[in-house]
Amino acid sequence: MSHPLLFVLGGARSGKSRYALERAEARGLEPVFIATAQAFDAEMRERIALHQAERSGAWTSIEAPLALTGAIERTASPHRIVLVDCLTLWVSNLMLAGQDSATAFVGLVSALDKRAGPVILVSDEVGLGIVPDNKLARDFRDLAGTLNQRVAAVADEVQFVAAGLPLRMK
Repeated sequence: MSHPLLFVLGGARSGKSRYALERAEARGLEPVFIATAQAFDAEMRERIALHQAERSGAWTSIEAPLALTGAIERTASPHRIVLVDCLTLWVSNLMLAGQDSATAFVGLVSALDKRAGPVILVSDEVGLGIVPDNKLARDFRDLAGTLNQRVAAVADEVQFVAAGLPLRMK
């Protein structure tokens, strides 16, 4: 496919979003940001505001806490660069909404395979810590890890970011 798919992984506060933003802006295309975050509390509203402040006025923003696949299908085109931040929040949104994650993952990977333009996806690497002590947290970790593997498999490039430094994995 002539439209690259970049997957950016990293831990919390690793610099992965900033790295993805810089890579998107370097493309010189019309930038579109697809946000999956939902502001359920003041702390999350503040985090969202900080991420919004990092983007210039050139960015178009789309909120897609659940309908991520459709947002990518409608938005991706050769003259745009689509940045999705982040898949981990999308997984938690699916879980909270009681949606079938397996079906959603298949739909997302299919949309990425058929994308009409370049896409950058950001996700947290959640499998490097201790085993969570409760079933919900373990289920979340397992789903996020499964999705990360599926996206990495179809991505043209995978970067792992730690301490603000990218490490090319694929």
